[in-house]
Amino acid sequence: MSFLQPDATYLSFSDIDPQILLSLGVRVVLLDIDNTLAPYEQPVPDERVHAWFAELAEWGIRAAFVSNNSEERVRRFNKTLGLPARWKAKKPLAGAARKLWRAIGGNHRNTVFIGDQIFTDVLCARALGVRAFLVPPIKDRTDRGTRFKRFLERGILKRYYKLHPSAPDVRLKRYQKGKKQ
Repeated sequence: MSFLQPDATYLSFSDIDPQILLSLGVRVVLLDIDNTLAPYEQPVPDERVHAWFAELAEWGIRAAFVSNNSEERVRRFNKTLGLPARWKAKKPLAGAARKLWRAIGGNHRNTVFIGDQIFTDVLCARALGVRAFLVPPIKDRTDRGTRFKRFLERGILKRYYKLHPSAPDVRLKRYQKGKKQ
């Protein structure tokens, strides 16, 4: 498997059922916030996010945020959730994520990292030595840098789907969202 390929893809974070996680031995979930759980412009979690985290907690799965965004953004989003969090994490570098991960009892077998970007979230998971689950961005940015990263991701995902033809295709959701707008 490529260092850049996710271990699994899902069409949304909410499609990742706690029972699936437990069957894989996952007890710790590290998550990106922006475009994984909410669009950049959504300052607080919606009911769907709250319900999903409540379900994780019911099943005994610990969760924490690892974000490259500002302290203000992460604190505001996390205020009602109260999860451990690191902001300005400098993903894909794993230093900040590693400290948080160890503090909440994560290890190489019991942890998954969920995010929307290969070059930050999947690479950070690989640097930690944990599984990576990829979801499509909720509302992608249109700046040149993001468009270039997404262009590079398409080739990586094309190879991934050749090896995993039954995996949910996050590229399809991106395309459909773009067509509807």
